[in-house]
Amino acid sequence: MSAYNAAKGAVTNLTRSLAMELGEKGVRVNAVNPSFTLTDMTRDMAEDEALVAKFRERIPLGRPGEPADVADVIAFLASEDARFVTGVNLPVDGGLSASNGQPRQA
Repeated sequence: MSAYNAAKGAVTNLTRSLAMELGEKGVRVNAVNPSFTLTDMTRDMAEDEALVAKFRERIPLGRPGEPADVADVIAFLASEDARFVTGVNLPVDGGLSASNGQPRQA
């Protein structure tokens, strides 16, 4: 897991650095940081009901992501609507990154 986390940190800093370097050329550089998203790659995880339940407890929106959830954010960032957005590492995680690790309270 440490190599995976180090790679994510590298993407975060690369995104910021490239935004600084390329901004004067009109190039915007952003990254999307999804959490648990239902894809072929996460099929094994999605089939583990106990694991999915743990994620649901920590994700404020109460569900794993769908590919369309991530794709829509990418489409926004690539659009003219995001023309003044650069250097952003945008979580697409249903609020998971806002969590302090505790399950939602009733």
